[in-house]
Amino acid sequence: MSDETRAADARELDGPATPENARELGARRLAAAATRTDPILPLTIYGPELSYFTGKLEGVLRFMELPYRQITQGPTEMTAATGVAQVPALELADGRWLTDSTPILAWLDRRYPECGLIPRDPVLAFFSRLLEDYADEWLWRPAMHYRWDYPESADHVCRLLIAEGAADNPLPGFVLRTIVRNRQKTLFTKGDGVTPATWDHVEGIYLDTLAQFDAILQSRPFLLGTRPSLADFGFFGPMFRHFAMDPASARIMRETASSVFEWVARVWNARASVTEGELLEEIPDDWGAILDSVGSGYLPYLCANAEAWKAGAEHFDVEIEGVTYRKIRTARYRVWCLEELRRDFEALTEPQQAEARARLEAHGCWEPFWRVKDTASGVDPERRAPFVGTGSMTGVPLRLAEKLYWRPGP
Repeated sequence: MSDETRAADARELDGPATPENARELGARRLAAAATRTDPILPLTIYGPELSYFTGKLEGVLRFMELPYRQITQGPTEMTAATGVAQVPALELADGRWLTDSTPILAWLDRRYPECGLIPRDPVLAFFSRLLEDYADEWLWRPAMHYRWDYPESADHVCRLLIAEGAADNPLPGFVLRTIVRNRQKTLFTKGDGVTPATWDHVEGIYLDTLAQFDAILQSRPFLLGTRPSLADFGFFGPMFRHFAMDPASARIMRETASSVFEWVARVWNARASVTEGELLEEIPDDWGAILDSVGSGYLPYLCANAEAWKAGAEHFDVEIEGVTYRKIRTARYRVWCLEELRRDFEALTEPQQAEARARLEAHGCWEPFWRVKDTASGVDPERRAPFVGTGSMTGVPLRLAEKLYWRPGP
């Protein structure tokens, strides 16, 4: 950083830049850069700075150059307004609230189409949504595992969460860290099928993703071309706030897939008005390895979850790629995810469906995509998301989240 830049920062902040006021400086600059007049601006994000989906949404707002501020409050402060205990929630300047990052991104793309977040080609858009859903839901377990099952990561994140929202708590630090660590593991690792028996498979999901990404990034800077799009931001959530920041997973990324580490920074730094470029005109062949994983891992999991939901079971066992997961929590939300993907497919024209089906069949996705009939999740029947809550993605009941909750989750 030049002396001139430091001097400019100091003038804007009435003093030197520090870690504490860096976010304030960034928010001011985003607000100053926003030239559009819009009654929903500025925006307010509610969610902890270390959150998977808060980071995903924040990356998109930065890319779209929308002025926002972040309040690191958790679900208990938002439940009355949104009806759900999950982060992030987005408050508009006109007083409306939005929740669930996937429908929020779709809504923002419709409002600001000039940013080109979602590809305009319907088949590309369908597969981009499929990859976003895969990254949101299937990379969740490895992200939780590397954060909470590795002591160096768990201790690091506990200290940050406590400093962010419980610095005035009178309990000793080691007690607070134990509370946080036990709560998170109960809900998100050992309480959701991540045990020593499945650790190798869970870690393999992350390691395979790094290898898949590294191969793609050898030929272009973003997943679908020379500018970021929905697929990038889908993977950005786990890659940014978890894998690239938590000590155990970050070390693996730096040492084995530095191109992915660089991509994380590239997406964070992208701006729609500056990061110009084109998207590819068709699904690239190098997405094939990711789509193979969708077909062999993620969709079979969604099917087992949907069957458990239909049977009224709170937990279920499932074999994925030869590994048996036991007592996975049934998540109604992920039944809805499958329903939404099917609706996206059915919205395609017949020629577009034929093209998409051929690609799905080539990667083992077609049969599990339709395996479970009559899922009937009942989530958002009036199609009002993101202006209504869609429920807990992990299947954690609100009563349990509130009972154990004292700081925002992942």
